[in-house]
Order: sequence, then C-alpha cells, then structure tokens
Amino acid sequence: MMADQKKVLRLLKTARGQLDGIISMVEDNRYCIDISTQVMATEALLKRVNREILAAHLEHCVKDAAEGQERQAKIDEFVDTLNRILK
Repeated sequence: MMADQKKVLRLLKTARGQLDGIISMVEDNRYCIDISTQVMATEALLKRVNREILAAHLEHCVKDAAEGQERQAKIDEFVDTLNRILK
C-alpha cells in the first residue's frame, strides 16, 4: 500500500472507536437520530480513508506502472473501483 500507513491506521482506529460507540448506543437503546448521526460520521471517515488509499494508488501504482498492458490494467482496476463506489 502506497498511502501514508500511519495516517490510514489512525483513521481506521478512529472509525473502529466510533463503531464501538455506535454499538454501545444501540445496546443502551439511545435515540435513533443520535445513532444515525454517528453512523454517518463513521461512513464519512471511512470514505476519507478510501480516498487516501485510492489517491495514493493513482499517484504511485498507476503512475509507476509500465506502459502498455500493465498500466491499462491498473487504470481499468481503478475505474472499476470508482464505479463500485459511485453505485
């Protein structure tokens, strides 16, 4: 992985903490909107992690791929990933 590993891990651990908090909220039968707000915050954080990873992939893996089939395969893989995200 070419993304900043420390940054990605920090963000993922924060998301894990948020998920633990959401689980506690559900177990404590907290207000639905409060739970939903925390779910959206966690989703936003995970999207940020994904952007970091994909940006690094594009900047390094795709950019550094040899010309021809290898580069095209990396581009196709990136486009497929974007299509799944944008569904």
